[in-house]
Amino acid sequence: MRIAAAQARPAWLDPTAGTKIVVDQLTRAAAQGVHLVAFPETFLSGYPIWLAHTGGARFDDPAQKAAYAHYLDAAVTLDGPQLATIREAAADLGVFCYLGITERVRGTVFCTLVAIDPARGIIGAHRKLMPTHEERMVWGLGDGHGLRTHEVGGFRVGGLSCWENWMPQARHALYADGETLHISTWPGSIRNTRDITRFIALEGRVYSLAVGAVLDFADVPADFPLHDALATLDEPAGYDGGSAIAGPDGAWLVEPVVGDERLVIADIDPARVAHERQNFDPTGHYSRPDVFTVTVDRRRRAATTFVDEP
Repeated sequence: MRIAAAQARPAWLDPTAGTKIVVDQLTRAAAQGVHLVAFPETFLSGYPIWLAHTGGARFDDPAQKAAYAHYLDAAVTLDGPQLATIREAAADLGVFCYLGITERVRGTVFCTLVAIDPARGIIGAHRKLMPTHEERMVWGLGDGHGLRTHEVGGFRVGGLSCWENWMPQARHALYADGETLHISTWPGSIRNTRDITRFIALEGRVYSLAVGAVLDFADVPADFPLHDALATLDEPAGYDGGSAIAGPDGAWLVEPVVGDERLVIADIDPARVAHERQNFDPTGHYSRPDVFTVTVDRRRRAATTFVDEP
């Protein structure tokens, strides 16, 4: 199977333009014979890059409230027109898509990784289990509902967002669900991907694809409430891509790519996973279920359960 990481520049907080970029990347990938394309964390509609640079933790601050409201308004819904367009494109092109989105559920934004099958549409929506550090000021806590793998081209594919890839239990859940290709999505930085991409490949004896975006403060639109504060910064935003692909022996198929906007492509073979499982299978012959017990709750969580009369 041919796979690709779409290392691209997002249309920050512009879901209409962002949808066009996703469709364009899918079209480019299909033209090169790619079967599966992965996009960065919250590529549609954008990573919250203002928080660490504008005092995002200030309580009851009018500017931060306005920024959040703007961010919430730009988020998309699973049944909205943006994902409908992307579903149609994936179906027309015959390409499986892993897409990081900001998902709006009433007044809350979730960092969600959506799995889109060309024949069946959206078959998975994993909400990030634990937002990292300042992300907790804008993203809700996810649940285990999306800790599932999907059959794609002879592989079982699963994915996690950013630092939840460092959560042993989350990785374990996907390995135990039969994962042979792991997708890790990131806002975009080689410092995040250069170590863990190979680590996951070696730990899981899986193919490991990492995908990050290219983004700077100049990409923030003028109508964003904190645009002026970000425009005056004399430091780079630090989102330089870092997309990479490693084989199940931990060797690089494509070393981390920095700065360039392009599809990072590799051809992968499921037989190589079987070869590497000969000496290590973390949730198979190398596990100890008599010593360690793991339970994964994959129920979707909600704040309220309504019980009505028939």
